[in-house]
Amino acid sequence: MKKQRHIRTRLLLTLIGLTCAILLSVMLVFNIAVRSYIRSRVSTQLDEVTQSIFEGRRRDEPAPRANEEGMRFDDRPDRMTGAECSAAVLQADGSLVAVLQGDRFVAQALADYVQSEGLPVGTQSKVISLDNATYTISIMEDTKEEGHQLLIYADVTSITNFTRQVNVILLIIVLAAVLICVLLSHSFARSFAEPVQKLSDFAADIGGGKLEQRAVDFRDTELRQLAESMNRMVEELQQAKQKQETFFQNVSHELRTPLTSIHGNAEGIVYSVIEPQAAARVILSESDKLGGMVEDILYLSRMGKGRQEGEAEPIDLREVLSLCVSEQHAEANKKGLNFAFDFDDDPVLLPIREQDAQRLFGNLISNAVRYAVKTIRLYCRCSDGKVTVRVADDGPGVAPEDLPYVFERFYKGKDGKHGIGLAIAQSVAETWHGTLRVWNDGGAVFEAAFPFA
Repeated sequence: MKKQRHIRTRLLLTLIGLTCAILLSVMLVFNIAVRSYIRSRVSTQLDEVTQSIFEGRRRDEPAPRANEEGMRFDDRPDRMTGAECSAAVLQADGSLVAVLQGDRFVAQALADYVQSEGLPVGTQSKVISLDNATYTISIMEDTKEEGHQLLIYADVTSITNFTRQVNVILLIIVLAAVLICVLLSHSFARSFAEPVQKLSDFAADIGGGKLEQRAVDFRDTELRQLAESMNRMVEELQQAKQKQETFFQNVSHELRTPLTSIHGNAEGIVYSVIEPQAAARVILSESDKLGGMVEDILYLSRMGKGRQEGEAEPIDLREVLSLCVSEQHAEANKKGLNFAFDFDDDPVLLPIREQDAQRLFGNLISNAVRYAVKTIRLYCRCSDGKVTVRVADDGPGVAPEDLPYVFERFYKGKDGKHGIGLAIAQSVAETWHGTLRVWNDGGAVFEAAFPFA
């Protein structure tokens, strides 16, 4: 399990780490570059002085300064590093013989260092520190006088001091940057963590059942969008909760009516106040109504979970409609209704579960039988890349105030049953990527349309 940290701590560590890494990298690169540059410039300067000595020195006798002997080497300091080169002659064991250029005390100290350390001939651009000063030295054989060595050195104290000062400044900058990072991270984390905490508390309230929208005005677009999405979720949950409450209220009411009837007739049989045969017929009828209602509720619940399209098989909708008509034929005959068919000559195939298709069109035809006066018209054709089925009756049509709600669960219009049939029909249509709509045209017209692949 990953170690958990507060957002403020993570931001602080990230900003400090990034700032320190950048500044320390700058310091490292600066020091490497300065050292390389000094070594390059001073080495070049030492080489030039050495060449000048070899070309122009006449040493009849030692002299404190090279220019007094008429030698031709440049004793001006380097313009970039400020280093001034000096030279001295050493014995083979490192002891000082003569100073050709520079301070004798410095030359003596360097000669003692060479002698004590046993630095060999051929040492090039070695950096040493003596008496709070820094020098770069080169030792080579004196080709004009056997048994002697030339010590060429340059004082680079100023440039090394400059480097140290820059390093101190960079360290101060690092510390200042760390302090700034602490302040910025604290401010930034607070501005970010507080909205997140508010959203977290909002989500906790939603999880606890407190469905109340909250006014939010975050500066960050993403957080504002998240808050708006949570408010929309609250609104949808409120609607779902209201529908659930209405659902249970309606179910209780719809179930109570047949149960009351069954209980009353059964009680009449027990106390011999109702003729048993008549009471039994009522009990049987109400039991059938109750069983059908429960079956519709269970079917509607299963449809709400969706189905895999792999269960579908292409079926001819003309045959499904004909089967549904035959199931309603007895009821239609009682009312003296006729069916008018407008079907394609060719099979109208649609990939759908046959049970779902029967539920969909059976409910539409049953609804038409309930309200039709003389004729029910059935339309089933495939055109324009879709399959269209219409069920129309010549009854009074759907009341304008009922049109927006006819597909809601347990919504009952005039002379309606328990308000589940049309909800099932719409659920089936949507499950199979279709649409179901209704309008009035000399009666109610229900149209189911499905895309044809």
